Amino acid sequence: MQLFYVLSGILALAFVIGTVRERRRFRNAVLLGLALVCLGLGLLGEVSRFDVDVIDVVVVLGVLAAVLAVVVLAVFLLVNGATMMRREGRRPANLLSLLAGLACLVLVVLPALSYYTDNRIIGPITIAALLVAAYLGFLFCSFLLYALVYARLAARPGVDFVVVLGSGLIKGKVPPLLAARLDKAMSLRDDEIRTGGAPVLMTSGGQGADEPVAEADAMADYLVARGVPEGMVLRETRSTTTLENMRFSKAIMTERSPDHCCVVVTNNFHAFRAGLMSRRAGLNGHVLGAATARYYWPSATIREFVAILAEHRVVHLALCALLLIVGILLGLGR
Repeated sequence: MQLFYVLSGILALAFVIGTVRERRRFRNAVLLGLALVCLGLGLLGEVSRFDVDVIDVVVVLGVLAAVLAVVVLAVFLLVNGATMMRREGRRPANLLSLLAGLACLVLVVLPALSYYTDNRIIGPITIAALLVAAYLGFLFCSFLLYALVYARLAARPGVDFVVVLGSGLIKGKVPPLLAARLDKAMSLRDDEIRTGGAPVLMTSGGQGADEPVAEADAMADYLVARGVPEGMVLRETRSTTTLENMRFSKAIMTERSPDHCCVVVTNNFHAFRAGLMSRRAGLNGHVLGAATARYYWPSATIREFVAILAEHRVVHLALCALLLIVGILLGLGR
């Protein structure tokens, strides 16, 4: 079991070094997750020192706790999914927590069916599904933990620009989700001014097909109406995606100040993925998140995770397919 402790220490050191060198990498999340898994395996190995009866009790309690945790998570996600549909509509993106809850229930039902029936098909399917679920669950927990770490990393002082990423308008007006970003940006600007800085605020967002004005213009009007001088607000009105937000904003900032440093503001559930994209765009800065309504956070976080997986979908699909094959072979060989 000492080996797992050593591996955990090495992985934890790699995580710290990787985060210090470049905090905007998904590999940092994976290293953190692997370090904790190895630590957990090491602690689990300590159970082998006890009597067989004690080990049996620990195993049974562990299985029951895992099943209970999945059931509780499933209920929570189902309730949240219903809330999302009621408040935000039945768009596909709003169904993610509901679908995740149903998937959790399937993971509970399949092992029970496999145990209590003699069907030779259910067994292999169960093992394959559990292997894929374990892989995706590991990635999601790693993503979630590191996203929490990333959200608590402070931006370096002395920024020249504060970029606010746009989101959908409602009848041409700034909705609460977007207002939280703008309020966060104004707070950051005030903090910089108190320490002798004078950052320029930049609103970034183009005009959607169902929007009467560009998001950047509506956002800028919101800032000016709350006391920010017009001359301290820049507008980037061409972007239609987060990556374009980053690239187009960078071009404007570089033109005004080639060696600029910036902070990008979005909502907390989006901060880590926005950080990954800011690195791709070559931005010199950190991404900070504004508060989000609690009911909105679970579904939005799942959406962010799916989007990150989609960026490397070939690798993840290949690994999931391999796990499915291995699981089916193991089930057939029982």
